[in-house]
Amino acid sequence: MALPKSVKIVEVGPRDGLQNEKELVAAKDKIQLINKLSNAGLSYIEAASFVSPKWVPQMATSSDVMAGIERKTNVTYAALTPNLKGFEAALAAGVSEVAIFGAASEAFSQKNINCSIDESLARFEPVIRAAKQHGILVRGYVSCVVGCPYDGDIAPDTVAEVAEKLYKMGCYEISLGDTIGVGTVASVNKMLQAVSARIPVKHLAVHFHDTYGQALTNIYAALQHGVSVVDSAIAGLGGCPYAKGASGNVATEDVVYMLNGLAIETGINFDTLLEAGWYISNKLGKAPVSKVSNAFLAKCE
Repeated sequence: MALPKSVKIVEVGPRDGLQNEKELVAAKDKIQLINKLSNAGLSYIEAASFVSPKWVPQMATSSDVMAGIERKTNVTYAALTPNLKGFEAALAAGVSEVAIFGAASEAFSQKNINCSIDESLARFEPVIRAAKQHGILVRGYVSCVVGCPYDGDIAPDTVAEVAEKLYKMGCYEISLGDTIGVGTVASVNKMLQAVSARIPVKHLAVHFHDTYGQALTNIYAALQHGVSVVDSAIAGLGGCPYAKGASGNVATEDVVYMLNGLAIETGINFDTLLEAGWYISNKLGKAPVSKVSNAFLAKCE
């Protein structure tokens, strides 16, 4: 299949990235980061998470962040809402869209959210109903789509089954997440074949972690399947909590550099994107995980 002419980047750094960083980031710094990302041309930013601050202290300032950002009309500011209470808080904060999180692994579901896959899906039903009543779109995530830290390899048909359930429940887009970054082109191809047999490719997104350095290769494989939505995190924010010392989300700078090289349109100003990554890396007191970012930083010195 021909590669897509354009790709939508779903920027997950301010939420999925920062929540896995050890250093707490002040609300004002998160606001600055989100504003810099929207100024760079990112049209979808996962800005917040309305979960218990006891479990995810990095996200305790989500309402303040949503209140402080300079909103652009052409940008979606999304939040993770695992339950109805979270959804109501997100609604009050004025989010544009919400996301819910399922898993393709029973063991991961039990250890992560203390319930089975089917129980987790049942918990999402009131969130989806409430979102429909308020005209808010719901995005669905599926974790562990190729491998799990507890169950090992995950069968592609299991992933397809969970993704289809989320899609039929009302999620307009399903983001397929390689949570521990073990995917290879072969395993990703098998998984995408299984999922796209049940859900139209235009409703699929990919979310790769770079734990084993395979994320860009796997994204390219997904593009060949016709997938045109890619999740990534500025500066490669966020570790992988299941692999000590491993990098987490693929860096937005690396993805955009690859897409630019393929002449695939993203609508992103690359120089402004680099500056956003350097900004948050300085706040965290560490170098970006992005190889592209570090290469350009070396040129500037």
